[in-house]
Amino acid sequence: MQSKSIRWFAFVVLVLGGGTVFKLSSLKDAFYVPMQTFMGLSNTQIGVALSVYGIIQTVGNFASIYIADRFSKKTLIPFSLIGVGCVGFYIASFPSYYGILLAWGLLALFGEVIYWPVLLKAIRLLGDSTQQGRLFGFLEAGRGVVDTIVAFSALGIFWMMGEGEMGFKSAIWFYSVCVIVAGILAYFLLEDDEIGNVKLEGQSISKNKLAWQGVLRAIKTPEIWVVSLMIFTIYAVYCGLTYFIPFLKDIYGMPVALVGAYGIINQYTLKLIGGPIGGYLVDKKFHSSTRYLRFALILASLMILIFVLMPHEKLNIYFGMALTLGFAAIVFTMRATFFAPVDEIQMPREISGAAMSIACIFGYSPQLFCFALYGFIIDHFEGIVGYQIVFAIMGIFALCGVGVTTYLLKMIEIKKGGKNENRT
Repeated sequence: MQSKSIRWFAFVVLVLGGGTVFKLSSLKDAFYVPMQTFMGLSNTQIGVALSVYGIIQTVGNFASIYIADRFSKKTLIPFSLIGVGCVGFYIASFPSYYGILLAWGLLALFGEVIYWPVLLKAIRLLGDSTQQGRLFGFLEAGRGVVDTIVAFSALGIFWMMGEGEMGFKSAIWFYSVCVIVAGILAYFLLEDDEIGNVKLEGQSISKNKLAWQGVLRAIKTPEIWVVSLMIFTIYAVYCGLTYFIPFLKDIYGMPVALVGAYGIINQYTLKLIGGPIGGYLVDKKFHSSTRYLRFALILASLMILIFVLMPHEKLNIYFGMALTLGFAAIVFTMRATFFAPVDEIQMPREISGAAMSIACIFGYSPQLFCFALYGFIIDHFEGIVGYQIVFAIMGIFALCGVGVTTYLLKMIEIKKGGKNENRT
């Protein structure tokens, strides 16, 4: 295990990359309306671009199962960050719709396929089983700090440039430069990984074969598939947070000047709250990430289903903002910690990369359809009805998550019981 100072130094470097790598793929968070205005995109088209992103992510993560444990983070992390930045400069040229689809596919390749599983593996290996909730919680909080600073800076550039086409391009250029700088820093500041080339029994084995053996071990572990399904349900709810932005604009009449700021708070600043709180509750109160996630899913399902039935046309804009941000905060406590059960199911640490990649493949797969589905519903059902349908679907996913986490808890108890019997 690395010394405490080295581990925290590595953590800071990883957070810097984690806070900038998704700014471009999540351009809609702060610039949803400018994307429609200057790129000529509809709700459905933005949703389809995000679905292309999800398709590349899901298919590509099959390769990540192998890549994450085969190559060093010192190579993969800088390469992926710089790649994302280069795609950003292409997006700033305002390409055709098919160019937008290509760009979001490349962002998924660099950000989700190459970068994210390696980051998750690196974070897990920084601490033991008693620290997983806090490590992932503070990762999310640290990303929230970087997210907020970078996003508000980009929004400030947009405002200073007159909120027009050049202002939007300048904001995209700013995002691109930030992620490239993060990649350069990662190359010079991260330590090289020691990729194993010997079996536990001492028999010499190639690195490629060792990596493939890790892939097979992870695939044959049933608990990782249930963890992936749990992440799936939470992420499907998380996808719906994006549509609080047009909801408040269309139903509550939120001024355009507030839309960008609300989007940043909704998607980034809440990480500052949700990350540490989620990590603290997992490690110190519930002593189990899975138990906490079940509790939070129950709470989220009740809140969103009540939210569907509220008379929103008669409510104050700031009350509506408070309601949506309160719900989003609960979702972020789950998003911050939904990879922590990978340690709770006692996955061997040497195949952490493969396990995290499997969890990413199926856990993040709602991107394949949720954004396009939610956007389509809003475009085809006028007024509040479309939003009510979307929020109801989010509630159903949360209820499904309650069932999955309950089943996962039983699997964990059975696994622990079996190990205790073997000791006796």
